[in-house]
Amino acid sequence: MTSTDRRAALRAGAALLAGAAVTPACTPTGAGTVMSPTSEQPGRGQPSPEQPGSGQPTPAQKPPAAPGPRRFPGQPDQITHGPRTHPRVALTFHGQGDPATARALLTEAERHGARVTVLAVGTWLDDHPELARRILDGGHDLGNHTHRHLDIDAMPEAEARAEITACAERLKRLTGSIGTWFRPSRAPRASPLVARLAREAGYPHVLSYDVDSLDYTAPGADAVTRTVLAQVRAGSVVSLHFGHPDTVAALPAVLNALDRRGLRAVTTTELLS
Repeated sequence: MTSTDRRAALRAGAALLAGAAVTPACTPTGAGTVMSPTSEQPGRGQPSPEQPGSGQPTPAQKPPAAPGPRRFPGQPDQITHGPRTHPRVALTFHGQGDPATARALLTEAERHGARVTVLAVGTWLDDHPELARRILDGGHDLGNHTHRHLDIDAMPEAEARAEITACAERLKRLTGSIGTWFRPSRAPRASPLVARLAREAGYPHVLSYDVDSLDYTAPGADAVTRTVLAQVRAGSVVSLHFGHPDTVAALPAVLNALDRRGLRAVTTTELLS
């Protein structure tokens, strides 16, 4: 073989080796190529979308559980008022009706620096669950006013128990607590049977009242104001209602008059503490 032929053979062999070296890099993925475990597979060298540090939002921290019922030594099983020796009163609201009216009442109370007690109906909480947290976030008491707001004193035992526990379960699910108070529906006082069922459900006291505003009769804002102010005194527990425009209109006048008398509107828990 001449020197020229040897140079040609060497060039041909080098070309064949170069072609063999580049062939695997051009093979399409999935056609015999093994993927790099650190660059292609989530969870091995890179965080998956579900792992911390992936940039995905984490669930919001749950708020702390709401206060639960308390026993107040020296107070009767059915409480109609607090101590008459302290310049405080409790405005208590039956929690039912238009949520916009409820929000307006809460906002008006807070604007005056007042705190109230809301006894919520279970079906109302079903329809407006966000109001449970709204009430608590405003510094107010939240309690149980039965599930359907029927005449609980006239019910047989099993049905009356279900009315109390169904509302308690909703409060527990929404707030972490069965609420601070129980008030019977459609009656100022609980029958002995209902009072016993409330205790068995976890409520040491039944919350009644000594001042009935009669706002649910829609008498007009001035009449609501007159009725409350004619009866209220230190230690009073006043019965009012969400869902009635007269109550919203009357509340500023009621709160201003209480201020002039030196009476502070507080939660029922604070009234008795």
